[in-house]
Amino acid sequence: MLEQSILATSVWRGDAEGGEFQRFEVPRRDSQTVLDVVTHIQQELDPSLAYRFACRVGMCGSCAMMVNGVPRWTCRTHVSKVSGNVSGGGGELQIAPLRNLPVIRDLVVDMAPFFDKWTAAEGVFRPSETRAAPMAKVQPGSPARAAANAGIECINCAVCYAACDVVAGNTDYLGPAALNRAWTLVNDARDGGQAERIDAVSSEGGCHNCHSMGSCAQFCPNALNPTAAIAGLKRETVKAKLGWRR
Repeated sequence: MLEQSILATSVWRGDAEGGEFQRFEVPRRDSQTVLDVVTHIQQELDPSLAYRFACRVGMCGSCAMMVNGVPRWTCRTHVSKVSGNVSGGGGELQIAPLRNLPVIRDLVVDMAPFFDKWTAAEGVFRPSETRAAPMAKVQPGSPARAAANAGIECINCAVCYAACDVVAGNTDYLGPAALNRAWTLVNDARDGGQAERIDAVSSEGGCHNCHSMGSCAQFCPNALNPTAAIAGLKRETVKAKLGWRR
């Protein structure tokens, strides 16, 4: 009988005050995901390990973590594709909490700052009509609707936020997800909060802080392009400043 292969795994252990990586040896298995590895450690090796997950099938995004330095959904990340991508090679795996967010414990981060920025970017639909008004007619083929549709599949997993180097250097920056949401609403013909939204995304931490590096688009698990959305916001804020109308 062949000896079972072992996967050397380093997992971040700690809290907001600090911590360190702890090494575990996990059995390698066929079609093994990174979330499978974390679950094995928690169930078989150390029940005190804290982590977050829900659907396990790539729908909710709550299992997002840093895997060998890259933000990923761990339920959709197979070990066979990433375990060699660490400094020095050797087929190891390094798992850490999402970057740019406060650590609560181990692999669990506090999502409050992420959602606070969503609110600060006026990422909430503000109807221009009352419930008594006739249903609004939205032209599905219009350029504005196409622009909105391109960004509406965001599920708030914060992978783009963790990937963003601007967020890392400027904690006031609203971040790609919040600005992407604002862009979908700017292009929603039914929304009545455009003036407030343009002011919000023009603020000190707004869209003009983006360096267009594209990390958000590169790592988005849903293949969205917040970089393009932010570029659209930049254009609209300039138009608003000049008094131009869409």
